[in-house]
Amino acid sequence: MRVVVVGAGPAGMAAARTAADAGADIVMVDSEPEAGGQFLRGRTTFAHPGVTHLRDTEAWLVEDGVLHLRGPRQLPFDALVVATGAYDRPLPFPGWDGPGVITAGAAQALAKQGVTLAERVVVAGTGPFLLPVATALQDLGATLVGVYEANSPLAWAKEARAVAANRHKVAELARYRRVLPRLETRTAVVAKHGDRVTVAKLDSAWRPVGHRTVRADLVCVGYGFLPRADLVPHAARTGGFYDVDDHQRTSVPGVYAAGEVTGIGGADLSEAEGVVAGAAAAGRQPPAAALRAVRDGRLFAAALARVHAVRPGWRTWLTPETTVCRCEKVTRAALDTAAATTMRELKLTSRVALGRCQGRICARNAAELTGIPFDDQRRVIAVPIPLGELAALPEEDS
Repeated sequence: MRVVVVGAGPAGMAAARTAADAGADIVMVDSEPEAGGQFLRGRTTFAHPGVTHLRDTEAWLVEDGVLHLRGPRQLPFDALVVATGAYDRPLPFPGWDGPGVITAGAAQALAKQGVTLAERVVVAGTGPFLLPVATALQDLGATLVGVYEANSPLAWAKEARAVAANRHKVAELARYRRVLPRLETRTAVVAKHGDRVTVAKLDSAWRPVGHRTVRADLVCVGYGFLPRADLVPHAARTGGFYDVDDHQRTSVPGVYAAGEVTGIGGADLSEAEGVVAGAAAAGRQPPAAALRAVRDGRLFAAALARVHAVRPGWRTWLTPETTVCRCEKVTRAALDTAAATTMRELKLTSRVALGRCQGRICARNAAELTGIPFDDQRRVIAVPIPLGELAALPEEDS
């Protein structure tokens, strides 16, 4: 039995090891040169005698029990585990498309290589991910001007069940005690021009109720994460994340999903989901401990989504000239004047989401700005590929 795992982060590695230990033939495919994903980038090695690890390899299509890889190559499978993770969600504001603004994930990736890009930095957005990013930058000697959390962490007081089931998460706060004095809640960066950064106090809907200016060379923004869920476009989803059962099965037969493509809950939840998915994909009963860890972790993930949700008031931060789609230079004004009632029409009339990233960064923001339903960008081809690779595919017999 061949199980193919796409993604080599905590979820993918756990799925590959577990399925291999169950006796399956395992191929783990990942677009990066080394295993670890974004979380363990450069801090882990992967070695298992039962796993073939295909590095620097992009998967772009799943059809009829075959995974298509860049090359072109085809990889048949009996079961597929999708563990492709997630990427940062930035929110636009005046100046976000200029120099000195990057995502929090990019800042962390650079920090792991010993790079900070600037001396005076701001970290802004929502969610606990802001704290490790700020800590990494401070540890490298950057001056932390501020850590601005748009929501209020006091909302965690209403999530007692999730906190009790995941007490280790609370203990992790001690790692970030050096940056906590720089943390301001109900606060966001709403504009940047040169080294002048406009910081706003927010109401509960994220509408600005007061402004001030600070000086910083770099602003690192992160408003949660969006799943890399393009590989199996017809699987059922909620909020863009794959729906899975208690064995990590998606709605597509033979296809499982694990990690942040099913929801954002941290590396420990991703690893537990990987164990469950790997066992189930190999035809084994998942370990009880992993099933229990997934149940507890999903309580935390659901609470995280509630406490650190993106609130609608962010739309008031923009001016008509603010860029929404960086690839195609589409402004807020262009969206407002586009004659469209569907996402497809919006793309064709404004060119939003038609650039290289194919809307992975801007489409959800554009949908929220226009009120047009977000269709989860269900494209057949998961990543950009040359037309020559499509032409090189074998023709089907008629």
